[in-house]
Amino acid sequence: MYSRRSFGTIGMAALPATRALAALINSNVNGVQLGVQSYSFRDLSLDAAIAAMREIGIGECELYMGHVEPQDLHGDALKNWRLGTPLSYFHKIRKKFDGAGIELSAYSLNFRDSFSDAELDRGFEMTKALGVHIITTSTTLTCANRLVALARKYNVRVAMHGHDETDKPNEFATPESFARAIAMSPQFYINLDIGHFTAAGYDPVVYIEEHHSKILMLHIKDRKKAHGPNMPFGKGDTRIREVLLLLKNKHYPIPANIEYEYNDEQPGLNTVTEVKKCFAYCKGILAG
Repeated sequence: MYSRRSFGTIGMAALPATRALAALINSNVNGVQLGVQSYSFRDLSLDAAIAAMREIGIGECELYMGHVEPQDLHGDALKNWRLGTPLSYFHKIRKKFDGAGIELSAYSLNFRDSFSDAELDRGFEMTKALGVHIITTSTTLTCANRLVALARKYNVRVAMHGHDETDKPNEFATPESFARAIAMSPQFYINLDIGHFTAAGYDPVVYIEEHHSKILMLHIKDRKKAHGPNMPFGKGDTRIREVLLLLKNKHYPIPANIEYEYNDEQPGLNTVTEVKKCFAYCKGILAG
């Protein structure tokens, strides 16, 4: 497992030696690294999202592909953008995080079966250009099989993200689907979304205890069981408190990344205000 310190060390190895880092924002609370999946700020530009992280005091980020790729491109136009955009574009994004004192720990890039082999390869190049060695991905089992050689080629760890689509056997949702991916490659890991996992009918606390060595990071959100809705933290069925205390008490070096998503059920909320609430909720649990 990578600790917060080794995340930064590994990332820096891929960057120009002359690049200076700002002092890192410290959002480690009693040994648990609290961060954010930048999808939480999906209604903001990348620059506005970074500013919000600084305002809130979040020092670690898993970068959502929507903050990297143009949102107005689709189909062949988006494919051409992926294949043709110079790697310097991604270097500049990394520089924004360095300048803000925010540790960039992973690139969240959703590989799908529709991706060409060239697009898959390019995704790994983008990740290395961002200075990180972890990809988190909402993908399929069939597409994951195509990533085995690329993970080895680029020396990148790929962490599979699950949803609650237990009716779709090619998607990641069940412990069995994660196990099938882990068996494909020693460089395949898990990006466990504890909200989706709860909605799918499973207990994230038990799963983390049993599989913590293969979990690279968590998504922290609250959902109701039985495929229920996203909820404000503390209002759903997800065992957020128990998960965070497990990380704290067992000293598992797994970043806990907030993923604010309940605005889908409660439109009109202010994103920065709500992420602040989520962050304060998690800090309150760990501070005790």
